[in-house]
Amino acid sequence: MFRPVFDGLSSMGFYNLSPDRLRALQTPDKGDLLARDGSNLASVLDRLSKDQPAVKRRIEEYLARVVPGVEGIDAERVGHMETIEFRQRVEGAKDAWRFPAINMSDGTLRALGVLVALFQHTNAMAVPLVGIEEPEVALHPAAAGVLLDCLRDGSRTTQILITSHSPDLLDDPRLSADQLLAVSAESGRTDVGPLDEPARDALRDQLYTAGELLRLNQLQPDQHATARSSQLGLFDGGEAQ
Repeated sequence: MFRPVFDGLSSMGFYNLSPDRLRALQTPDKGDLLARDGSNLASVLDRLSKDQPAVKRRIEEYLARVVPGVEGIDAERVGHMETIEFRQRVEGAKDAWRFPAINMSDGTLRALGVLVALFQHTNAMAVPLVGIEEPEVALHPAAAGVLLDCLRDGSRTTQILITSHSPDLLDDPRLSADQLLAVSAESGRTDVGPLDEPARDALRDQLYTAGELLRLNQLQPDQHATARSSQLGLFDGGEAQ
């Protein structure tokens, strides 16, 4: 009876992508679900290129917006291992040059990992929830708007949850208070909850963006809401208070 619960939880993807693991040669697998650190990204990309070529093209188009000059990406076999090959425009060259992942920057590799995490969902392999820790790390601040577009696009087929300390990512008037949860930590206690009323009012009246409120340290959880809930109740069988 617990099989549906197990299948649902095990098909979720939670990511803290490691450029070193993305850069290294990878062991091939079925590529059904991207590994937490991205260590099977080449296999997932290979699956998408075969089963969902339109999705792969979307990933390439977004990557080209985040990293100008990149024209395409492919999974490549290297003996019994595999890696990712990037096609990139070089001034004066007739055709795009090809670079293996080992030659690419942390920002480019992380951007590709984030995009594959967002769009790995297919009809055959449903990913009900994707969580990504600080997807903006190592990206140029100017790419924050493109990253937010990617997150919105990916959320059409998969629920997206991200953590971020980036005012640049939150500097978008399209973000509403209902899309944001604030986190506070004090005296060993961490509270996560909806924004408090002053922050909600500021966003609703367009007095500040969420990024500006973060810079002012004014993104705080509603203390009344967090006081009414008890995370311990999830584990002891009791009702949340």
